[in-house]
Amino acid sequence: MLFYRPYGVGMYLDPTYILVIAGAILSLLASAKVKSTYARFSRVQSMSGYTGATAAEAILRRAGIYDVRVQQVRGHLTDHYDPRNKTLNLSDSVYGSTSVAAIGVAAHECGHAIQHARNYVPLQIRSAIVPVVNLGTTLAWPMIALGLIITSSSGNLLLNIGVIAFSLGVLFQLITLPVEFNASGRALTILKESGILRNDENYGARKVLTAAALTYVAGAVAGILQLLRILIIIGGRRRDD
Repeated sequence: MLFYRPYGVGMYLDPTYILVIAGAILSLLASAKVKSTYARFSRVQSMSGYTGATAAEAILRRAGIYDVRVQQVRGHLTDHYDPRNKTLNLSDSVYGSTSVAAIGVAAHECGHAIQHARNYVPLQIRSAIVPVVNLGTTLAWPMIALGLIITSSSGNLLLNIGVIAFSLGVLFQLITLPVEFNASGRALTILKESGILRNDENYGARKVLTAAALTYVAGAVAGILQLLRILIIIGGRRRDD
């Protein structure tokens, strides 16, 4: 909603759109940072000779986890752990690579598998609310748009539902932060204790995982800014009623 039309007034540039722009710029900067950091340390090969896949298997065994399957998936940085079928999915650029960056990413995904095995509460909460969040983010914008169009009490009801639905998505992003930071912390500790990476190589893995964490922070901030914009617009509409 780049332009806003108060009732009985011509259209004008919506100043709250600056919040969306700020969030988008922050997200782009974080994404560029993680890509450049990963590219830098993907050129640094580990002295141990571990690949992303063999490092993941070693970390899982060290943690006493034997029921998680490590497998390769297509794409670049599409790595993820799926708790539904207990698969640790490593992208083409990570699975067979011996780079410090690849091992760091693989270790991070192992961190999620360890969280799952240890019943890490924030991960359980995040997994539990996924269906509700998916529904909420699908309904949020249609509800808000209809609520802004309809001037009756029904419009206010739709706006309230839309805000709640959108807030669920922001809540999900906030819960994701401790999940991701904890997974990286577990990964770095295991890499250091196991000797899979040397001290100077651990530095590279830390840089990669820190840059990756910033993308989640940027996403959460962008979501909060968007929610703030929605609340400002709704507040202005209700003052005009």
